[in-house]
Amino acid sequence: MRVPLSWLVEVLPSLDGRSPEEVAERLIALGVEVDEIETTGASDVDGLVIGEVLEIEELAGFKKPIRYCRVRVAASGEDAVRGIVCGATNFAVGDRVVVALPGALLPGDFRITARTTYGQTSDGMICSARELGLGDEHSGIMVLPPSAELGADAIVTLGLHEAVLVTEPTPDRGYQLSVRGLARELAAAADAGYADPAAVEPGFTAGAGFPIVLDDPAACDRFTARILRGVNASGSSPLWMQTRLARAGMRSISLAVDVTNYVTLLLGQPMHAYDLNLLAAPITVRRARAGETLVTLDGVERTLAAGDDLLITDAERIQGIAGVMGGAHSEVSSSTTDLLLEAAHFDPRVTSRAMRRHGLLTEAGRRFERGVDPELPPAAIEIATRLLLEYGGGTAEDIATDVGEPRLPGGVPTDHRRIGDLVGVEYPPDTVIHRLEQVGARVLVQEDESLEVVPPSWRPDLLETADLAEEVARLEGYDAIPSVLPPAPAGRGLTASQRRRRAVARALAHGGAVENRSFPFHSAEVLDRFGLAAADPRRRLVALANPLSAEQAYLRTTLLPGTLAALARNVGRGAEDVVLFETGLVFREPATGSRPPAPVLPGARRPTGDELAALDAALPEQPEHLAVVFAGAVEPSGWWGPGRAASWADAVDAVRLVLDTAGAEYTLRAAEQAPWHPGRCAEVLVDGVVVGHAGELHPQVCEVLGLPRRTAAAELDLGAVLAAARDEATAPAVSAFPPASQDVALIVDATVPAARVEAELRAGAGDLLEDIRLFDVFTGPQVGEGRKSLAYTLRFRAPDRTLTVEETTAARDSAVGSAALAVGAVQRA
Repeated sequence: MRVPLSWLVEVLPSLDGRSPEEVAERLIALGVEVDEIETTGASDVDGLVIGEVLEIEELAGFKKPIRYCRVRVAASGEDAVRGIVCGATNFAVGDRVVVALPGALLPGDFRITARTTYGQTSDGMICSARELGLGDEHSGIMVLPPSAELGADAIVTLGLHEAVLVTEPTPDRGYQLSVRGLARELAAAADAGYADPAAVEPGFTAGAGFPIVLDDPAACDRFTARILRGVNASGSSPLWMQTRLARAGMRSISLAVDVTNYVTLLLGQPMHAYDLNLLAAPITVRRARAGETLVTLDGVERTLAAGDDLLITDAERIQGIAGVMGGAHSEVSSSTTDLLLEAAHFDPRVTSRAMRRHGLLTEAGRRFERGVDPELPPAAIEIATRLLLEYGGGTAEDIATDVGEPRLPGGVPTDHRRIGDLVGVEYPPDTVIHRLEQVGARVLVQEDESLEVVPPSWRPDLLETADLAEEVARLEGYDAIPSVLPPAPAGRGLTASQRRRRAVARALAHGGAVENRSFPFHSAEVLDRFGLAAADPRRRLVALANPLSAEQAYLRTTLLPGTLAALARNVGRGAEDVVLFETGLVFREPATGSRPPAPVLPGARRPTGDELAALDAALPEQPEHLAVVFAGAVEPSGWWGPGRAASWADAVDAVRLVLDTAGAEYTLRAAEQAPWHPGRCAEVLVDGVVVGHAGELHPQVCEVLGLPRRTAAAELDLGAVLAAARDEATAPAVSAFPPASQDVALIVDATVPAARVEAELRAGAGDLLEDIRLFDVFTGPQVGEGRKSLAYTLRFRAPDRTLTVEETTAARDSAVGSAALAVGAVQRA
């Protein structure tokens, strides 16, 4: 909001003599953001006076209109009348204008001198708004109201050197979008007296005025309207009002529009003026119906949202979108003499949705969506009525309509000690009461010295003790809160789970992977591109109430969309060989499909165990996952030889690295799981439960996501892996005796996983087996169609002796026998 400093001083005289910088610092200390301090007009303008056009002579013989004007610039004196050449045609004899006399300085260091032009001596210049640095309007010169004082200093009259504070309100404090609200804040901070400009006695009686019907009292809980007759509504507003509106960033339009805008800026209560003769009683505030449209004041025809848009209608047509913009039909025109003034109170959520739906970010909407004082409509009607009658003539009806029952804030029980505890300052009771009363609240002291605080009508954001504590701290000064470091408890170091989590991240980083962090959101469409089945747990999406965009409407159920998007982005920017990993929470609705609603926890005390349990129950499932993705080469080529491209085996190796580092026992087996290639995917089991998958992505997935061919990926439930890890890391027992190795080649069905064969060999070999390694896989006619040969090295060692050939051979034969019984393995000769 643009706030002229002179307006603040008028409402709060104690600011007189304060510099703009001092006032801005006070507002900032109160939590009101001040973006900048501007000066209306150029600071180097000088030598301007108010003149009156006495004569106009049209000069002929030129390609464009040229006028020679006689302009009075003073009431009397030798140089009271000047001859000036001007090319504008938008003024007439008797008009008051801004004259730059010889020696005057205009913006851009432009010095005015007397000169001969078009055959006449021009003794000055008649100025336009752009020439004065007041805007871009240059279609004609600036014509002032007749009330402008002849010969007066135009710089003072127009406020060309006045400071304007550009403020940005706190989102939930609509009162800061008014001179009234900002002046009250400044008065409270300085402990100065404050006369509320809204404290006016209505000059009307509420009764049967223009009929008003509220169909939706929840969306519009107050509507005040008054009839004025015989008003020159389309006339010019007084110069002081025009200049004040201009400083606040509003263009002067007509008396009726200027007055409603002026009251909006002064009080923060948006208003609207209707041409009474274009209305058909009654006015009804209702929701939109299917198929309805409206041409708004900006000339755009808008399709209204049935059941959602709140409308102001009369018996014949729609008059406007409530709280946002009026309709063009009943707009005040040059023939308007009878007015219906409206001031109402609308629900902030209804107004906010309508603004964004129609793309209408209006001054009225900005205030209503932040909350407007529901007690203001009668005062706004009264102030606007007085201004219109003073400057436009006419009469106002003694009876006005004031319908509805506004919802006012309820009392908040609190205690000055609790407020002090929340802030960290021991405030005396009198200080707490004084500051809350300065905010506008009524404070009732109870018998037990506790307080009942009734917030003012313009502060619906004061809901609990924490809100009241903020107000006390704000007015006392945030800088008065001491900086006290809390005592730090003795550290216990990292937990076992934290150590394992960091160890896993270090192991992947040491292996060449780069950690990635992505937003925890994705769309439902990305799961379609992954080819997930309808019953896949990753389809249990948690919708966001206020998504950043339609492409990020849900909390992620898997890490792969974000990590693969980062991979594609890096490859697209020239990185050919990329390995990324990411850890983070994923979010899924429970398998039952429903969660209890989250309770509203109190802010004035610690929640109970049951309340915290209820809060936890309202949360979606959110396990911690880990994802690793590979593209390009994992071993570069060079003079030493060819490199090696990433494959499904690298994703599986990354899983092994994570599980070994975490210290979890695991099993790998072939599986089919989207988005992986069905023949190149392994699932990971810990304690018999599937905790993840690894392998090469399906070619169609790579194509639709813009990934390199044969991109590999893995995703694990890291929380489950860490939970299954060994409690304590133990060093392996090292034998001082030599190992003994034996090789064995087994022929098995091609569908039998090598991991299954290895597991059976381990089970049959007994305690003497120290290690087993697969060193060869062979297929061909020698082993038969649909069969494969797996060759293993079995290493045996005893802790207390050197093994004999007979012992190692017996252990090997036992291992082969176990594999033969379990998977039908046949030993090759």
